[in-house]
Amino acid sequence: MAGVIDIAVVDDDRMLLDGLRAWLSGQQRLRLIGTVPTVDALLAGPARTAAVVLLDLVLGDGSRPEANVRRVRAAGSKVLVISTIADHARVVAAVAAGADGYLTKDHALDTLVEAVETVAAGGTAHSPELAFGWVKDTTPNRPHLAPRERQVLRDYASGLTLKATARRAGITVNTAKYYLDQVKEKYRQAGRPALTKIDLARRLAEDDAYGGRLR
Repeated sequence: MAGVIDIAVVDDDRMLLDGLRAWLSGQQRLRLIGTVPTVDALLAGPARTAAVVLLDLVLGDGSRPEANVRRVRAAGSKVLVISTIADHARVVAAVAAGADGYLTKDHALDTLVEAVETVAAGGTAHSPELAFGWVKDTTPNRPHLAPRERQVLRDYASGLTLKATARRAGITVNTAKYYLDQVKEKYRQAGRPALTKIDLARRLAEDDAYGGRLR
């Protein structure tokens, strides 16, 4: 089935899992290849090959959301975090650990399909709950970029070469590279690494969507 996205669900809510199985059985764009109660079970079974994993924010085994996200991402899957309620601190921690989006479980199933497709394509599934979580973020190490760092980041992430970025800012290529290195380090310290131009563009899009957190 060309174009079908394999997904797995890590959740210990049996009613939710039964509902998802029934609903996804009629979906042509998504294929459910496994439902498990823990990340350990996911990584030990065939569902570890899923392109996108729907990961419950809080699991019954007491595991930490950010640790779960890192393990699933390290295995090669994208992660869409889902939960019953918006626990803002845990949501921020999960996304900082590498989650590709967040939805509460009360969203329409069509919204879930759209979010999975966005994540599978390499994007970030934004939601009002995620935006509110970032607005409420009070962690001391969130990135605060100086005006020149922000300018260089925006130009470079928009697709300009480093040389063109430097020319637009009226600085040398070495200086532009220095600013980008500073930006990358600030994101690394915030737990949101950005090693490539694609990563930087993604961080910029996230922060623009989350109320202009670049400041």
